Amino acid sequence: MGHARITLRTAAVGVVSAALIAGVAGLAPAAQAAPSVRFVDIPGDGGTVLKANVVTPAGDDGSRSYPLVVLPTSWGLPQVEYLAQAQKLADSGYVVLTYNVRGFWQSGGQIEVAGPPDVADASRVIDWALAHTPADPARIGMAGVSYGAGISLLAAAHDKRVRAVAALSGWADLIGSIYSGRTQHVQAGALLDGVGTVTGRESPEVRRIFDRFYASDLAAEQEMTDWGRERSAATYVDRLNRNGAAVMLAGAWGDSIFPVNQDADFYGRLTVPKRLELRPGDHATPEITGLFGLPNDVWTDTGRWFDHYLRGVDNGIDREQPVQLKPRTGGGYETYPDWKSLASDDRKFALAGSTTIHANVDSGADGGTVFLSSILDQVAQLPPMALIPLLPRRWAAVWQSERYTTPQRVRGTVTLHTTLTPTAESGTFIAYVYDVGPLGVGKLVTHAPYAWHGRAPGEPFGVDLDLFSTAYDVPAGHRLAVVADTVDPLYTEHNPSGAQLTFSSPQDDPSYVSVPVREQ
Repeated sequence: MGHARITLRTAAVGVVSAALIAGVAGLAPAAQAAPSVRFVDIPGDGGTVLKANVVTPAGDDGSRSYPLVVLPTSWGLPQVEYLAQAQKLADSGYVVLTYNVRGFWQSGGQIEVAGPPDVADASRVIDWALAHTPADPARIGMAGVSYGAGISLLAAAHDKRVRAVAALSGWADLIGSIYSGRTQHVQAGALLDGVGTVTGRESPEVRRIFDRFYASDLAAEQEMTDWGRERSAATYVDRLNRNGAAVMLAGAWGDSIFPVNQDADFYGRLTVPKRLELRPGDHATPEITGLFGLPNDVWTDTGRWFDHYLRGVDNGIDREQPVQLKPRTGGGYETYPDWKSLASDDRKFALAGSTTIHANVDSGADGGTVFLSSILDQVAQLPPMALIPLLPRRWAAVWQSERYTTPQRVRGTVTLHTTLTPTAESGTFIAYVYDVGPLGVGKLVTHAPYAWHGRAPGEPFGVDLDLFSTAYDVPAGHRLAVVADTVDPLYTEHNPSGAQLTFSSPQDDPSYVSVPVREQ
């Protein structure tokens, strides 16, 4: 575990450093060319100094007010992150204020992971903008990528002045993101921890949570869950609905930090004007080109969202189908009236028989590597792969469907139901679904981990598992394979040495996988 943390922290430093160098090189000239940019210090909650910049429309003479957009920075990035987009928004008639969240770079305070001080900071930033810029108090929006997205949603739930939000590659449910299936997403956690350690100052509470996360401290599980819920917009969805801010959510199918399931669940609970956009890629990769001022669909729609809900522009975004997605396997945008309309049929195939596997050995079926795997899927349609016929059956349970005579357009959330009998009270398994071609090469369609604790050894129990939502087209002539094993570098393993797992399909409760499919 220690070596993995060091390796991921080193990689995180490299990723952040490259992003910052590119950001400074790509954004600084635009900032210098725009006299409307000024760098300021803003007193946040408790007087903590937040480093920020303000971009106002060119030629502003103080005679009118403008809608305000506030952009909190992403995890580990400085306040210049959004300058290219801030300039574009200012050119369209907005006052834009971007600020470095507390605990990172030159801002004061400690990292609170979107805790109450961060939410209060957002309100203090709005206060400052209303007092020191020509911002209109009736037209305030917030947006951000990743960490900035999470803070923006939380701020809208706690501050009624926020009238529109664009949350890009963010989270709605923090525990449902990095602790789904009651399993620590250890690579994602280590990456966040590494970036935070290098670019900021973690609070003692955050350091304790990370340490208990790595240690799989069951005694602290409730504390971690409560800590995460306080930092999740899903906890305050009723407040968001009462406050009425229009909410746009955008994410990536392969987001290895904030899987899109939690966005889809949250979206379904919103009753305000809303929009959900999903594209191929990993965490924040669909938005990244826009940060350098390049054409980018996510940022274009963010501007349209604010134009309509803050400036009153009749651009039609409110009349479009609100769920917009691009499949991972290519093609243009598909549009739907709601999440449940993605699939028109749920096709089940049986996980028949009884299969016993041994724990503690990686079978070769894996979810990939944080960032790298989903980026390869995004740019080259090369997801993690496995040679299904050669997977060792001692360590992997394998079931396969019949070959499909027509393409299968998988849309939404694959679910698995099975009966599991472990030899130990705690354990982990990971379920994978592969698209298997004629030569037996499987391309990963989706997966998810599942862990349990406190079970009686030798006693069977039912498992219902939602795999990570996706949009993937299985070609005609291919089949689907379901694989279960016990080790994946993305996740913490809870199986003691020598443990065995038996998957069975009782006659009165048969095991199956249900695949949501869109008809042609």
